Amino acid sequence: MQKLVRLHYYLALLALVFSRAAMADCGDCAAIAQRFAQKEQFNGVVLVGQGAQVDYVESFGVADAETKRPITADTRFETGSISKWIASIVVMRLVQQGQLSLDEPVATYLPDYRKDTGSKLTLRTLLSHSSGVPNQVDAAVKNDPTVRDLTLDNAEAVRRFASGDLAFEPGTDWDYSHANWLIVKAVLEKVTGNSYPALVDGYVSKPLGLRDSGVFIGDSAKVAGMARGYAGLTPQAEPLSKPIPNFMMLAGGYYTSANDMLRLLDGLFEGKVLSPDRAAELMAVLRPDQHYALGGRTKMLMLGRQERSVAWEYGSNGAFRVLAWRTLKDGHSVIVMNNTSFDHQKIGDLATRLLEASYR
Repeated sequence: MQKLVRLHYYLALLALVFSRAAMADCGDCAAIAQRFAQKEQFNGVVLVGQGAQVDYVESFGVADAETKRPITADTRFETGSISKWIASIVVMRLVQQGQLSLDEPVATYLPDYRKDTGSKLTLRTLLSHSSGVPNQVDAAVKNDPTVRDLTLDNAEAVRRFASGDLAFEPGTDWDYSHANWLIVKAVLEKVTGNSYPALVDGYVSKPLGLRDSGVFIGDSAKVAGMARGYAGLTPQAEPLSKPIPNFMMLAGGYYTSANDMLRLLDGLFEGKVLSPDRAAELMAVLRPDQHYALGGRTKMLMLGRQERSVAWEYGSNGAFRVLAWRTLKDGHSVIVMNNTSFDHQKIGDLATRLLEASYR
């Protein structure tokens, strides 16, 4: 019996040693992040990993200033425009299954859409912001913030905010237009007969075992486990919320945690959602001046003394800032999440230092 107890003790000790070694693979990451957090009063979570392995993760500050609930690696954050990348992953899954084509005219899927432009637009031009569809939805929100509180079906949302005259011929230029995603939502739900949240759950969350991810509408504070958004925490907490209307969920309605984001990055590029060919097509740059692919960006960064291709995902909405980078060849990843309107340039600088440190 004593031998068995000692065996269990040594096995537990061995597991602890290996656990600490795994967390120490990025030896400089803790010092980099902790200095940054102290100097900049950063409130959020930082994670560095390779493949599915977490090499370093640390949380700073509070998810809820009123209750003092701390941020953890499982705290949920709005992801802003990373939502567009998630939508593109869903589209590519349906392309892989033969239910959609990136180059079929939108009129094929939405016969009631205006004929002159519906025959020119494709999912490829919509997902790459090269459609020419004017950004009427942002203009409408700017003129009347109560537009954020509307609930509209796809036909009405598209008619109001995504049916303007094209600003340029599809594929000839680039314009970051949220109106594109209203059309994509209409296509997805028309072709599949399922709601967009159900598609994300079925094609992304369940296959990858994501526990703290999904789609929300309205005020994200209503989602259990979500970080609250703040314009700042000093000298007092200033709440900040920008509700997402139901017709904008593809453009900004996705939430996730740092742990889930790593699972998503690893699962996507390890073939658990898309085939290697479809994942490569998802990340292939179509608008070089913007490094823009389908719903996200691919950039070349100098890391570990060589240029590496990086899935470069960044999103913001209201107080939330989320960055998720992954080197495409060897899976080095860095994830930074914030809920206090932090300077996005400083977040990018931190991520660059952490990703470089992961190669040392």
